[in-house]
Amino acid sequence: MTIFEPLRRGAEELWDSIGEGWERLRDRSASALTRFRRTEAPEDDALLPAFLGGDSWGLLASELAETDDEVVVRIEAPGLEEKDFSIAVVSDELVVRGQKRFERESRDARYHLLESAYGAFERRFALPCAVEADRAKARYRHGVLSVRLPRAESGRRRRILVKAS
Repeated sequence: MTIFEPLRRGAEELWDSIGEGWERLRDRSASALTRFRRTEAPEDDALLPAFLGGDSWGLLASELAETDDEVVVRIEAPGLEEKDFSIAVVSDELVVRGQKRFERESRDARYHLLESAYGAFERRFALPCAVEADRAKARYRHGVLSVRLPRAESGRRRRILVKAS
């Protein structure tokens, strides 16, 4: 064994760890990556960045949880208001549409960085069971949209007890 062998092994392990971490990050964020389509004509203003005029991509981190009684979907969507959302159950999916409008802090500001996404967006969530869409409730608070969908009677789990004979 040469003196460089432990160094080479350490570098290989580091590279494998970085690759694994990147794959995990990519897999976890792939569904959160959302296209924002520009629906408003950008203002004719030299202070606004040119890249504001086209579609952009942003992350809408989400959670979908299922209990015996309901399905709960939470979406982190800061900078919106309740009226900016449209929610529907279509077939076996929850469809959430929204509109995030560009609001500037100052009319005198020249933007050099704009990582926030603006425009119309849509997220679809495959529902793990049948739900009663007419009894669904939604709430938007502190930048998080929560949608609670009661399970349909046919989709409820029932525990069957096994008795000794």
